[in-house]
Amino acid sequence: MQKKDAGIIRRCYNTSITELPLEGNAITDCFKVYVADIGLLLAMLDAGTRADVIQGNLLGYKGAIFENLMADFLHKRGQKLYYFHKDSGLELDFLIRHRGECTPLEVKAKSGKSKSLSTVLNNPTHYHVNHAIKFGNYNIGREGPLLTLPLYMGFLIDFESDADIQLEDLDIEALNRMAEEHFGQ
Repeated sequence: MQKKDAGIIRRCYNTSITELPLEGNAITDCFKVYVADIGLLLAMLDAGTRADVIQGNLLGYKGAIFENLMADFLHKRGQKLYYFHKDSGLELDFLIRHRGECTPLEVKAKSGKSKSLSTVLNNPTHYHVNHAIKFGNYNIGREGPLLTLPLYMGFLIDFESDADIQLEDLDIEALNRMAEEHFGQ
């Protein structure tokens, strides 16, 4: 019997290590599930909670909604979904191939530090990670190997060519102009 994908969920596979190739390091029977449509995610909540979320009070669901939104951005850009989780509790929301390297993407509902991401970036020889991108309620910025971006810019990341994305030479003024063109601010 052939298994078919109804397109309702997206699987995000855990990897055994934070190293390329992601698909080769994926643990196929260990995955997180994201809903393909944010509306479906909201429909799964009880009516009172759904009404709170629609009115802007995201309560404890803010992180899940933001993470699901990033999964949707990645999927629609043709990316397979991967994450990293260790029994110690260290977890990275998403892993992508970026400029020929394994690069973590973190999605934060609140601004602040990500302990797992800091651990990984502070131990590049152990985790094989040299750069990371953190999305959330941030301005565009860089702190060493960490690029911070507002969550809404997740869909602007271009994955089509590794050569097109240069974290080291990021032109913040060009990103600001691009944001103005898209959002008129």
